[in-house]
Amino acid sequence: MIEKGGYIRDIFQKPVGTSVTAYGWVKTRRDSKGVHFIQLNDGSCFQDLQIVIDAGTLPEDVLSQATTGACLRVGGELVESPGAGQSVELKAREMHVYGPADPQTYPLQKKGHTMEFLREIAHLRTRSNTFGAVFRVRNALSFAIHKFFQERGFLYLNAPIITTSDAEGAGAMFGVTTLDLMNLPRTETGEIDYDRDFFGKKAGLTVSGQLEAEIFALAFSNVYTFGPTFRAENSNTPRHLAEFWMIEPEMAFYDLEDNRKLAEEFLKYIIAYVLDTCAADLELFNKRIDNTVLSTLVHVAGSDFEHVTYTEAIAILEKAGRAWEFPVHWGVDLQSEHERYLTEETFKKPVVVTDYPREIKAFYMRLNDDEKTVRAMDVLAPRIGEIIGGSQREERYDVLLNKIRAQGLPEEAYWWYLELRKYGTAPHAGFGLGLERMLMYVTGMKNIRDVIPSHPWLRRVLNRRKPHPMRALL
Repeated sequence: MIEKGGYIRDIFQKPVGTSVTAYGWVKTRRDSKGVHFIQLNDGSCFQDLQIVIDAGTLPEDVLSQATTGACLRVGGELVESPGAGQSVELKAREMHVYGPADPQTYPLQKKGHTMEFLREIAHLRTRSNTFGAVFRVRNALSFAIHKFFQERGFLYLNAPIITTSDAEGAGAMFGVTTLDLMNLPRTETGEIDYDRDFFGKKAGLTVSGQLEAEIFALAFSNVYTFGPTFRAENSNTPRHLAEFWMIEPEMAFYDLEDNRKLAEEFLKYIIAYVLDTCAADLELFNKRIDNTVLSTLVHVAGSDFEHVTYTEAIAILEKAGRAWEFPVHWGVDLQSEHERYLTEETFKKPVVVTDYPREIKAFYMRLNDDEKTVRAMDVLAPRIGEIIGGSQREERYDVLLNKIRAQGLPEEAYWWYLELRKYGTAPHAGFGLGLERMLMYVTGMKNIRDVIPSHPWLRRVLNRRKPHPMRALL
């Protein structure tokens, strides 16, 4: 009985002469006179394990099934590899085929595939080099996020997925109901009677865990949420998803300056962690996706972020002498072209922009003394623009109530949020980071649908797709 070798990444650490068993999927196979070569990968690392099979070692009926895409168990001895880029290879003595794959119809062949094609086979694309690297980096990034906050004593919080309040006040929520959509109950005025729904009122999928995080911050001081959020926005761009994951820390007794410093420390920490733990995967992205990935990440991890106010940023953009696609003047929101100009051409490093006009920011952001701006902040990074958004929250009851009324929001939906300001209010602040947006940044991937395991977006879900080009062969 050959001792199980564990993950392929662990097998590479074992000395020549060790007997091991490797498990994985065949990436490629090539045959020469008297010997067969199989590249095996189990997803644990970027590098494939080369399996060498001398002719006559294995039964032909077993060997014939070990084609691209097949799932194998291979036992044998590690020997020194003469090939470049690998220290050892596995000389096979036995093999078991768990699941063969028809080489005529298996869609992942030894050739380049477009991202569009791979999205059509989302159930298989994880076996490709690029997507294997994407999801190993996603795993490392997620771990680093938890590690950062846990090391600082933050309480991890699971915010509710179903809610009756729209945190952003934008109304872009997916509805949740048990009502019969073919026979909706109506009130005397003809409106939908949500009293007869499961929750007794209109409910939807959360767009943010922030408001709930504020509840916990005003009891536990420092907390963070890390979970799925949903936006029913009519946007089909490479930067938007209907379902995505958000990291939202909330800190009591923090002002905007404290918030800004934590956001900078957070970004540097998680980037440094990924650089340290995912070197091979990042090299792939730097070589095949964007040759600025590594240099940008190293630069950001080692830079002190610039800080300017929104008013100062607008002045810089107005003096740039550019014909902007989106014209610049005080009061407009910054667009990607403006954000990238500030980070890539003006300061050549990340920039935190603060104190935005109150009209373009959410109701919960603290009003400044000038009553024209709020204590908001956006962290802008080279190559992508905005990567973090946050603010100091409005902790004054009367001011918050007036802002809710001024924006026409239903007071009854925020009664509990107002009571947090009524009973033991405290200054507090927080920010939000979209995991997929951050993953695009560290990998250089150009489409946000390529960095999330499943990718529902406008008018499209995983099981609604056209057949891939090889489907006709089935």
